[in-house]
Amino acid sequence: MVDLTRFKNRIQAGELLADRLSEYARSKEAIVLALPRGGVPVGAVIAKILELPLDILMVRKLGLPGSEEFAMGAIASGDVRYLQDDVVDYYRISDQVIDTVAQRELLELERREKLYRTGRHAPQLQGRVLILVDDGLATGSTMKVAVMAARKAKPARVIVAVPVAAADSLEKLRPDVDDIICLMVPDLFYAVGAWYENFGQTSDEEVIRLLDDAENDANERAQK
Repeated sequence: MVDLTRFKNRIQAGELLADRLSEYARSKEAIVLALPRGGVPVGAVIAKILELPLDILMVRKLGLPGSEEFAMGAIASGDVRYLQDDVVDYYRISDQVIDTVAQRELLELERREKLYRTGRHAPQLQGRVLILVDDGLATGSTMKVAVMAARKAKPARVIVAVPVAAADSLEKLRPDVDDIICLMVPDLFYAVGAWYENFGQTSDEEVIRLLDDAENDANERAQK
């Protein structure tokens, strides 16, 4: 743990996580996979400091109808879906409603992936160390589905790295990953944004810029 009450911004959060992930610096097997959009600024800092490649793992939250900020599940690229059964059962969400929400979010996922991957091929992940990064975990649904999607690629290891998380969300993830790096686990979580002084929304343009910068850095390292 770090002696912090809040992170200044996603950049500081990435710097602190990079310090905890220093054993993977310049590794030929490791790759940082950030969850767009908010996870990309965090992942970009980690990748730059540790001199690792950066890519994205596309996920979308399935928001509870009427309370869209509250996740009832999530989807990821590769036709991967995760549902929080306790939430679905408690609110009596029908399969039809779930499918409607999932289809809408799938369209947005595909739009963003096409936008972010223009001229960029998805990396080979089999046998690699995958460092999955987001700016925080509330319900943990999006990271859960990201881990499920990552496992389909048959990697050597899957590591989750987040600045802040709710304790129960971390516990749900532990059986499915090889390691979790989390800097803050507040007793009362509230929301991810509560633990940042600056938690402005990350734009599509910023995601693209950060991916371009990381690709340029990787090309420069390869030429040395």
